[in-house]
Amino acid sequence: MRWPFVFLLGAACGAAAMLPLAGRWPATLFGQGSQVREVPATMALPAPATSRQRATPAAPAASVEPWPVGNLPEVAVSSAAPAAAASVGPATPDPSAVNGLLIPVVGVQASELVDTFTQARGTGRVHDAIDIMAARGTPVVAANDGHVVKLFTSKPGGLTVYQFDPHDQVIYYYAHLDSYAPGLAEGQILRRGDPIGFVGSTGNASADAPHLHFEIQILGPEKQWWHATSINPYGRFAGQ
Repeated sequence: MRWPFVFLLGAACGAAAMLPLAGRWPATLFGQGSQVREVPATMALPAPATSRQRATPAAPAASVEPWPVGNLPEVAVSSAAPAAAASVGPATPDPSAVNGLLIPVVGVQASELVDTFTQARGTGRVHDAIDIMAARGTPVVAANDGHVVKLFTSKPGGLTVYQFDPHDQVIYYYAHLDSYAPGLAEGQILRRGDPIGFVGSTGNASADAPHLHFEIQILGPEKQWWHATSINPYGRFAGQ
């Protein structure tokens, strides 16, 4: 009977020695048939990532439709050298704006007109106009349709009128007027033959020789009434 007693006593002592270690192992390590060993504390698995730590999955790449083979756009390639920039100058006016004009002094005939376009006027200056001689106070009328752009008084021209044609290509310039027609104003629409003023000798004209200084000028792209290119009015009136 002593050997069984000794065996039981040894088994009891061994079980008592194992009890402190059992508290350190997870219960899952003691499951039936388990092959999992305890993980040391120094090798503990990292905690699950928080919502801020989780990577946002990349959006799927957009599907790109390839250009159909054989339908590529054609690009025209020119081997010609670029054209030189056109020079800016007075435009060619409508023929009706510079030909067949009404003589702007009432009662004057075409046969009475004299070409004074190239006559000298002072040192190094030509006339660039014609003088239509008439008695002081003779009515002056519009040579063509258009509108009044500027009523101006200058030392050489005296009382003047600048009229544009309907297409703003040509200036009709009337100078040395004695006075304007009643009611004449800038911006006013004029018809051929409408009153503009009266023959006089204001400005640098001789008081003994009242006349109308009449000039035709071709406007540049800027449409400046004070800066244009003069052409000879002589031969451009009806009846000439």
